[in-house]
Amino acid sequence: MEKLIYAVTWPADADTEELSTRLRGPVADELRASGARGLQVNVSDSDVASATLRRPPSGHRVDAVVSLWVDTWRDAVRGPLERSLLSMADAIAGWVVTESVPIEPSDPSPGERTPGLSNIAFIRRSEAMSHPDWLDYWHNHHTDVAIETQASIGYVQNTVVRSLTADAFPVDAIVEELFPIEAQSDPHVWYGSGGDQRELDRRMGLMFESCAKFLGPDVGVVPSSRFVMSSPFA
Repeated sequence: MEKLIYAVTWPADADTEELSTRLRGPVADELRASGARGLQVNVSDSDVASATLRRPPSGHRVDAVVSLWVDTWRDAVRGPLERSLLSMADAIAGWVVTESVPIEPSDPSPGERTPGLSNIAFIRRSEAMSHPDWLDYWHNHHTDVAIETQASIGYVQNTVVRSLTADAFPVDAIVEELFPIEAQSDPHVWYGSGGDQRELDRRMGLMFESCAKFLGPDVGVVPSSRFVMSSPFA
């Protein structure tokens, strides 16, 4: 089984809430009928409108992120899936990824919103590091720093294997971190510092120092609401 991730851009004049409902309704049904064994939808909707950290990856507006688990990424399988997404989108960009889950999110029943803020980061490798060294630092060193300095309630790391669409922007990994909903505008909640400014500064300093060692420039950040429509492991 393979995991595919698609960044979705709505039409400029779209009603975000209406398209979110459609994506999680009839389009989700089409995706499952076309062979998706698992489906997760992340939407940048009104519930995360107050998020202060928001940065289009490589200058590309991303309104939703769709994760699909399929038997194979072959064109014959992907074609119907991508056509369903394009039926409601201006553009999609897709990648095959490998998934690592340091902190399993606590998802409710299928189709319900997972509590909290789901922050999705599109990251690039630092050119100062080889790919093996980058993977080693990220997974075996930075992951511990991130867990120890932040109040994460979910942490999913997706390493990009290959791009799937012609216009996919450059990205080496797609990371999903979940926090209490108040974290979208309160750094003390994000970092779990309990309102202590010195502790917040300490935690942020450790996190930023670690990020600087392995991240390239132009990290894209998309705040979102997470909906697991169906699990491939159920």
